Amino acid sequence: MEKEVIIRQTEYFVKDKLDDDTSGHDWWHIERVRRLGGYLAKQEGADLFIVEMAVLLHDIADEKMAGSEASGMQAVQQWLWQLPLSRAESEHIVSAISTVSYKGGHGSPPRTIEAMVVQDADRLDALGAIGIARAFMYAGNRGHLLYDPALAVRETMTKQEYRHGRSTAIHHFYEKLLKLKDLLNTESAKKLAEHRHQFLEQFLHQFYREWDEAME
Repeated sequence: MEKEVIIRQTEYFVKDKLDDDTSGHDWWHIERVRRLGGYLAKQEGADLFIVEMAVLLHDIADEKMAGSEASGMQAVQQWLWQLPLSRAESEHIVSAISTVSYKGGHGSPPRTIEAMVVQDADRLDALGAIGIARAFMYAGNRGHLLYDPALAVRETMTKQEYRHGRSTAIHHFYEKLLKLKDLLNTESAKKLAEHRHQFLEQFLHQFYREWDEAME
């Protein structure tokens, strides 16, 4: 089976699972990350097929979507097993997926250039205007407040606390989004992140200005 056919079949599989997602992890998130991953792969000399497959499947494995890390990775592996891929290819894809998630800063570091590219592409989509839109979409989906100035920003937290502790959409900027620029792996991603990171800071400046005006 040609790799293009494998990609198309995987597209259909993922789109069927995520097309109606309302947490910011829908099919269009996958498509944006795929475009970013393709660009970074070319810049960094990564295997484009491995990158594309890992990007397509990375949110199938995400415990936020699957319910648990184990069930998510099992779903990915079951999909890969029925494809005509070598064991090395399947393991490479799974390895890249396993290090994508932020997990409150407790994720494992990527071990290959392909894993680095996939992680960077996913994190770039959490920055800039789209990252802001997704942050509020996710907060609404999870029942979090817009903002609560009485709530402290969590400086350190376990993965469990990050996933299930009390937070707000604005707090998420400090607990994840503003940290991402300095956690990227590739030079190509770091260049793309600069203006996206600046936009996060500009948004927060304007947000607090309007919040303070409303409270006067």
